[in-house]
Amino acid sequence: MNIPLSLRIAIRFCYGQQKGFMLSLVSVISVMGIGLGVCVLIVGLSAMNGFNRELNNRILSIIPHGQIEPINPPFFDWKEALKRIKQLPGILGVSPYLNFSALVEYNNKFQAVEIKGIQPEIEIKLNSFHCYSQENAWTHFHSGQQKIILGGGVANTLKVKAGDWVTIITPNNNSTRSLVLPQHIQLQVSGILSIKSHLDQNIAIIPLEDAQHYLHRYNDVGGLAIKVIDVFNAEKIVHDAGAVIHNTVKIRSWISTHGYISRDIQIIRIIIYIAMLLVIGVACFNIVSILVMSVNDKRNDIAILRSLGAKDGLITSIFIWYGLLASLIGSFFGAIFGVLTALNLTKLVELFELFLGQQLLSSNIYFIDFLPTELHWVDVSVVLITVILLTLLASWYPARRASCIDPVKILIGQFYSDKK
Repeated sequence: MNIPLSLRIAIRFCYGQQKGFMLSLVSVISVMGIGLGVCVLIVGLSAMNGFNRELNNRILSIIPHGQIEPINPPFFDWKEALKRIKQLPGILGVSPYLNFSALVEYNNKFQAVEIKGIQPEIEIKLNSFHCYSQENAWTHFHSGQQKIILGGGVANTLKVKAGDWVTIITPNNNSTRSLVLPQHIQLQVSGILSIKSHLDQNIAIIPLEDAQHYLHRYNDVGGLAIKVIDVFNAEKIVHDAGAVIHNTVKIRSWISTHGYISRDIQIIRIIIYIAMLLVIGVACFNIVSILVMSVNDKRNDIAILRSLGAKDGLITSIFIWYGLLASLIGSFFGAIFGVLTALNLTKLVELFELFLGQQLLSSNIYFIDFLPTELHWVDVSVVLITVILLTLLASWYPARRASCIDPVKILIGQFYSDKK
């Protein structure tokens, strides 16, 4: 393989004996700084990719992308509205729902929940409830079976498992507005919905017809849940869906309820990228110090090369390669450690949590209770290319300075120095 002369000389300079301890120390620190910055940047970007994946797979696959609710219930013409919405472009599916708040009681323990009445056969096609359900929860989850699916957080609080019977306490709707006792409904837990997110903490699911029966709202629903193809265009699509309904309705999309999560992920991703680039930049510009000291260290060698006919371009290339080699060594090891750490980040954090004896991410605060990771090789490539460009920028000035050395002055000075 033909290796350029400038690269061969740079390798000799790089691995030759250094005259100064300080030069070697600064070189090691710079290489370690570049490697650490590359490693942390790859891990940070992978973590942000993981959060973005979990937002799409766990949150956006569960919650509606848009909701349409009547301003003045009841919503008796919802079936006609559903047909019209389905015909709109960008709509993946539409399903009716009926939400109400209640208390779940088990062994004298109470938990407030938001119960969602759904049509199981439609929701299985549109949502990922069944992917996060335990104990074959959806096998016998039909109307008239007195079944309920509880969120994992609710089940943990009440110490409930599949097959147990719980009591649902709901307000008793009374048209005369007189004081009446709330309803107590006995339901069997069909399964546990374990999303490992904040949605687990207060969710429960029952069939829509059962919810209508318990609330005495026959042929009425609370609203229509919409799934769209392009989630980031959900705001416009939901507004278009609301326009085709011949009724005064309230509309909202996931962007108004959970959009802050997506924005936070992107903002943190940018902050991590900028912060780590600054760290890498500082390490790369330390190469300026390395090259300046190397130029002073190799003045005699440069003078000899110039006297042998080396042109300015060759001298400049030698020291650009010299700085680039130091950067490539740090980037190479930093990328290896960064990729290995990113691929095993979730397990490493779990081991760290076991060591500390506490959970770092709680689903009561964050939208998931674990640290996800997803490595994108595009990110690794962008990081390495950025480091190389910063190194080339940092190496240019000292390399040009080396090419301006006058060999006559250096060799004459060395001659008189040896004479003395």
